[in-house]
Amino acid sequence: MHHLLLTLHILAFTVWVGGMFFAHMALRPAAQATLEPAQRLPLFSKVFDGFFPWVWVAVLLLVGTGYWLIFRMGSFANVGLNIHVMALIGDVMAVIFMFIFFSPYPKLRAAVSSGDLPEAGKQLARIRHMIAVNLALGLATIVVAVAGRLIL
Repeated sequence: MHHLLLTLHILAFTVWVGGMFFAHMALRPAAQATLEPAQRLPLFSKVFDGFFPWVWVAVLLLVGTGYWLIFRMGSFANVGLNIHVMALIGDVMAVIFMFIFFSPYPKLRAAVSSGDLPEAGKQLARIRHMIAVNLALGLATIVVAVAGRLIL
């Protein structure tokens, strides 16, 4: 059971952080270089429409498997500082995602639907900044997961 939970945990994390890395480091620069806002903003709205359901699955799997694994080890009292740090970062990332999903994302979709490109651009910029923070946190989590016992 431990290996199945850990596999699901790592797969969920890979989908989420890998998707953010691709969107932020490859898709965004390519879209900015080749598309005008009238094409770019609806593109990102649709990209998020497709990606965010997967993020919800990933968040639920990460939280569920992460805490299950911790409690299988006997609770937080029996795990190292690296596990505490990973759990804290994961919780912060989940809160940031939920904020994106429930605040700027619906505003982006509404602005794109109504043709309000300045507002859509403002909301996309908010999402981009928060995704950059989550991406940095996600990459830091990888460092903690791999080298945590050595550095903490």
